[in-house]
Amino acid sequence: MSIRIASSCNHCNSFSESHMCKTHDLKVSEEYTCDQFSILQQLNKSMHCKSCQRMNRADCEHPDLAADGMLCASWAPKVS
Repeated sequence: MSIRIASSCNHCNSFSESHMCKTHDLKVSEEYTCDQFSILQQLNKSMHCKSCQRMNRADCEHPDLAADGMLCASWAPKVS
């Protein structure tokens, strides 16, 4: 299985609000990935700078613009 940030569960059509994968009928988290990923065709407002692991780091692509609530194509989930 390939690991890709863009193919994580919370970008997938099969990910439900109860953190269940509708494809695999399995409890998952936002960090999981799989090869049956089907991209969600809408913006997820929870994927903003404050929830991004890159905020305030050297690898943030927009350090001068980063702010709570800003959406970005380079967003990466914070991992506990």
